[in-house]
Order: sequence, then structure tokens, then C-alpha cells
Amino acid sequence: MSDSPSGCTEQRSAVTEAEVEALVRGICFKTGPPRTLGVELEWLVHELRDPRLPASPERLEAAYAALRTLRLSSALTVEPGGQLELSSAPATSLTEVIGSLSADLDAVRAVLREAGLVLNGFGQDPWNPPLRFLHEPRYDAMEQCLDRFGPEGRAMMCSSASVQVCLDAGYEEPGPLGYGRRWWLAHHLGAVLLAAFANSPVACGRTTGWRSTRQSLWSAMDPGRAGAPPLDGDPRAAWARHVLDAPVMCVRADEGPWGVPEGMSFRDWTRAPSPPGRADLDYHLTTLFPPVRPRGHLELRMIDAQPGEDGWIVPLAVTVALFEDPEAAEVAYRTVKPLAERAGPMSAPFNPLWIAAARSGLADPELHEAAVACFDAAAEALPRLGAADDVQAAVAGFTERYVAQGRCPADDLLSRLHGKDIRT
Repeated sequence: MSDSPSGCTEQRSAVTEAEVEALVRGICFKTGPPRTLGVELEWLVHELRDPRLPASPERLEAAYAALRTLRLSSALTVEPGGQLELSSAPATSLTEVIGSLSADLDAVRAVLREAGLVLNGFGQDPWNPPLRFLHEPRYDAMEQCLDRFGPEGRAMMCSSASVQVCLDAGYEEPGPLGYGRRWWLAHHLGAVLLAAFANSPVACGRTTGWRSTRQSLWSAMDPGRAGAPPLDGDPRAAWARHVLDAPVMCVRADEGPWGVPEGMSFRDWTRAPSPPGRADLDYHLTTLFPPVRPRGHLELRMIDAQPGEDGWIVPLAVTVALFEDPEAAEVAYRTVKPLAERAGPMSAPFNPLWIAAARSGLADPELHEAAVACFDAAAEALPRLGAADDVQAAVAGFTERYVAQGRCPADDLLSRLHGKDIRT
């Protein structure tokens, strides 16, 4: 959510419906070299002395001011509930992105430790109700808009955190690295990744019935904002239609609160007496939160934040291996192809496959079987991608502890809750 522009209106010419479609088709699926990757890490920030306690706004303000003095290679931003996000610079290899982001995290943790604060990796805050830290026109409007569909929007804004893997859209030609195959694969392998890395079974100190409560929030929201387009046609055309038909979250203003229209799609806006401009289109694109978001590259948004200081490395490495290595990509495609029938005609994350992944994790037999095959393929691919020994060992350890046993990190949290201690 923090990747969006925050400026208000400006003098510019309007865009027509046809121009919007052409622009979206041109900017959201850029194919061909250079091949780069990245990752965006969201973290909850709690008191170091007791991680069940949220940090006060005043303490967060002071700590974040200190963080902004650091020289980082990653972009550092703050989410509406005070979550901290580090977005790596585009990298040419897995080793490069892990090295640069790990160094930045070390520096950030040192500053936070001096302030008595700590980063925690949970997909959903297990202890505290949503409380907004940022009070800006964008988030005021977002809250007003999302409240129309229930309380899930506020929890998503203020209490959730994720590992978002960013990959090139792919090549123009067909095959395992072609953009059409990668788009399809992301929406079906995405359910397997969701299940394997689910890490948010608790909210306000109680179990929710979901291995990924974070994903359940998205599944309860407006499909026009949180859903994927249909997968039965050309990805560019489908996404362009989706963008035009998606509801407008807000109309920015130079002064005062932003307008929050009800029931107006972007297509409707282009036909209105005061139509939007190119900047409004750019802004509209940032208010759509599907599980896979095309932004010139593909942003995979379904993975919960992970436990431990380096837990994020495993989902990054596995996802990169299954998309960037042609052999592993082919194995992943064949493995998840039968899951498409279970997904049915409904879009992610609202179809039965995604609901099962969020609710059951790898306790679901079909998802467990698929995860075993995909993690094995990723393990074989990582040496070919030049992954360091410690990265390969981390993936192997995760596979042994969770995937082989049909478990996910959420199961550890549930076990600790039953033991009445979920502080770590």
C-alpha cells in the first residue's frame, strides 16, 4: 500500500476509455530483458521487552525518524498501522537481493533495538486490534471505502504483514518463461505458496480458524479491489478490463478530505463530465490489491510474513527458483495444473482452492502433495541459480520441518498458543 504516489490533483488532460486500455496494456506487462527480481518485506513493530505490546505512536515516530537517516539500498516506507516495509532495489540474482536486503535489515534492527523496539514476522498481529498510525488523506479515504464491506479492511491496513516477491513478467514467446504461462502459474502456484507459508492463525490472542488469517481478510473484501481477473484470455486484455471495471477508491483533492465515490468504476469516471487524467489512472492502479499484481513486473502478494530474522529468505528463494529456472517452472506448471480444476471458474483469492489454502495450509492433502513436488523442484534448481549453501540449507530445513510433514509456520504458532505462550 505504501508504493503509491501521494500527491493530489494537478492540471492535465483527461484520458479516454480507449487510452486507459492502451496504457494499461502497455505498462503492466513489460516483457523481455533485463531480467531482475526483488522482494518487499513488511514487518510488525513491537516492544522489545514484550513483543505482545504494540509500540506507541510517539515511540514509532522517533524510531522511524532515526531510520530515515540510514543509508540503505532498499526503500523504507511505513504502512498505515505502523508496519515497516523494506523494498529491495531490483537485482540481477537471488544472491544479490538477499545480500543487500540482509545488510539493510541488520542496520534497521540495530536502530530499533536502541529504541527498545523489535521487528516481528507474522502475517497478522496475533495480539493487538488494528490501530491506525498514519493519518493522511489517502488512508482516511481508504478506510472509509473499505469499511463499506466490513472490518476486514481495517485489519488488513493496520495489522497485516507479508513477503511480496517481485519477478519479471516474462518473455513474449510461449513456454515456461513466457508471460502468459507465468501469469497463469502465479495464480495457481500462488495457492501452494500461500498454504506452505501460512503464518497468521491468531488475532487478538484467539485462534481464527484460518492458517492464514491475513489471506482470509482479502477473501472477505470487494472482489473488484482484491480479486484477480479471469484467466481464460489474454492477460493484458483481461487486466485492462479489470482496471477499467474496478471501483474508484478515492478522488484526490488539493485541500480537505478526498472524495470517496460509491459504485463508480474507473470506466464510469472516464465517461463523466470531469474525467480522470493519467495521474489518476496511475493512482487508481495502486489501489487495486489482487494476489498477483502486474506492475510492469509481477508482484506476488499472497505470502504471509515469516518468523525469524531470516525466515523471509525461504519463500523468496523457493518462488524465484520455481519461476526463473526453466526446468523447475515446468515441474511447477505440471504439478499445479490439476489444481486448476479445483479452483474452478472463480477468480483468486475467492475460489475453493485459495480458500482451502488459507484455511488449512498444508493440512490439505492436495496442496501438501503439490508443495512436496514444488519444493523438491526448487531445491534442485537453486544450485543452478547460484544460490549460496546457507540459502539451500534454509530451504532444506523448511522442507523437512514443515512441507514434508504437511505443516506450515502457523502450526507452530497454534502449538505455542495451546501452551499459553506465543511471545516468539
